[in-house]
Amino acid sequence: MAYLIKNSTTQDLEVILQLYTHARTYQSAKGAVPWPIITSEVITSEVSEKRQWKMVLEGKVCCVWVTTFTDPYIWGEKNADPSLYIHRIAIDPIFRGKNLVGELIEWSKKYALTHQKDYIRLDTVGYNKPLIDHYTKNGFSYLGGIHLKANSNLPSHYHDAEVSLFEMNLKTA
Repeated sequence: MAYLIKNSTTQDLEVILQLYTHARTYQSAKGAVPWPIITSEVITSEVSEKRQWKMVLEGKVCCVWVTTFTDPYIWGEKNADPSLYIHRIAIDPIFRGKNLVGELIEWSKKYALTHQKDYIRLDTVGYNKPLIDHYTKNGFSYLGGIHLKANSNLPSHYHDAEVSLFEMNLKTA
């Protein structure tokens, strides 16, 4: 299958919101910490900053995510490393099990190297063994967990939470 990856547009707002709703429902059903509701304004800002992405197959958006090159409130001193950070991976339920994360990671490697980044990093709230296994199967190192204190610069689900950290060193990948 040939997936197309490109920036999301404001015309994708409805589908992005739907995918986030599906993600929250799935997280709750699995006993994970669900994301807070992400507002249209936040998504529109990410779209205008060209940080909101989509994966498309045969005209259907099957996955969305957000990128940034800085994440100091979660990564602390490691934020100084040249890194691509991936957030809010949301997959359409009909595409679950097709390892879209693997497709996303292959794209991320190229995107990160194009922007002179040495690492790809992501995090997830809580200790989620199946998700840890999925990310490590796709080439990430599990760095363990850290405890975050409440911080107004982070979404509410990060407040006073355990967060699992993942990293891929592109120099050794």
